[in-house]
Amino acid sequence: MPFKSKAQRRKFAQLLVEGKISPETYEEWNRETGSARLPERKSKKAPSSRKTRKAPKAKKKGQARKAPKAKRRGKAKKARKVAKKP
Repeated sequence: MPFKSKAQRRKFAQLLVEGKISPETYEEWNRETGSARLPERKSKKAPSSRKTRKAPKAKKKGQARKAPKAKRRGKAKKARKVAKKP
């Protein structure tokens, strides 16, 4: 994987000196980067406009909201009890 910035290249050189990465790893990254002109620091990407929330869809006419399941169960039990007591 090539280096993205001069700062990253310096950091890897420091890790190489400290013995935290192998010389092969550093050379592989350096070779893949080649003589590319790198920025001093990698800038952050601008936030995309696609992360905005979509507007909720409009409900069709005549559709009622369903009650939560717990409430529906209670009403069904009451309806059955009433039906059993003639």
